[in-house]
Amino acid sequence: MEYTQLGETGLTVSVAGLGCGGGSRLGMNRGLSTAESVALVRTAMDLGVNYLDTAAVYGTEGIVGEAIESVPRDEIFVATKATIRKGMELLPVEDVLASLDNSLRTLGTDYVDVFQFHAVPPALYDRIREEYAPALLREKEKGKLRHLGLTETPPNDPAGEMLIKASRDPVWEVIMLGFHMMHQVARRNCFPGTMENGIGTVLMFVVRSIFSIPGRLEETMASLAAEGKVPDWLAEGEGPLDFLIHEGGAESVIDAAYRYARHEPGTDVILFGTGVEEHLRTNLASILKPPLPAEDVAKLNELFNHLEGVGLDLPEKRTG
Repeated sequence: MEYTQLGETGLTVSVAGLGCGGGSRLGMNRGLSTAESVALVRTAMDLGVNYLDTAAVYGTEGIVGEAIESVPRDEIFVATKATIRKGMELLPVEDVLASLDNSLRTLGTDYVDVFQFHAVPPALYDRIREEYAPALLREKEKGKLRHLGLTETPPNDPAGEMLIKASRDPVWEVIMLGFHMMHQVARRNCFPGTMENGIGTVLMFVVRSIFSIPGRLEETMASLAAEGKVPDWLAEGEGPLDFLIHEGGAESVIDAAYRYARHEPGTDVILFGTGVEEHLRTNLASILKPPLPAEDVAKLNELFNHLEGVGLDLPEKRTG
């Protein structure tokens, strides 16, 4: 495993973080028992993963809590999140505080390393910053959380508007954001600010259905080509990104996706999710590989840097 500093939090975290939500939810969506899901988390920790990302809404905090009982608490970093809204109506701040307390009970810990406001849209950012962040900072003073952050909602904010403000706001110590080979918005709207202000970054959406479900990439390319957003040759035949797979390059499109995001300047932690141990090991292997060849990265940037909102589908339940 490789480790890095999470912004200026002082946390030395694994570059690969285990995402405990998504389409798998630690295998819960494919029928794993609690014991099997706990074993999966412990396997990840045995392989050096020390950053676990969960949330109240994921329903996996109990699994994470049971898994971390096997290690000293200061050797693992747990991030969780509280739902802040119903639709576009903010929940009372008291509900968010109650969510934090319930997460601590469910996780079986006195504190979380990172506590985040979950899925903040641009229209609600100012209120979260001015009204809700101060309340959580008071909880931080009580020792319930070590670092305060927030997550974006990529499907509802494809241009990354919220990130423009958040990435330059010193109240946030960690930002969780969407980034992948065909959605590079953060290079303009987030990474310059987070690097300048020492804010840690945790990347989600690195591998989404567009890269992992057969046929999805071809369908997307056909639509984009019809709209004039990508060259026509990308919509001809199968495997439009197979130019990345070659001697000295990537082994697969998914391998390329992990490596592309991992080595983007401004990246700290790459989240991956799984419900299968073999898949877990394969993902880790890709994240730990060297960067893609410079010419491949340049080609991806040339082809897709202008796109916004591509491949940002919500998690799809994985049962296979």
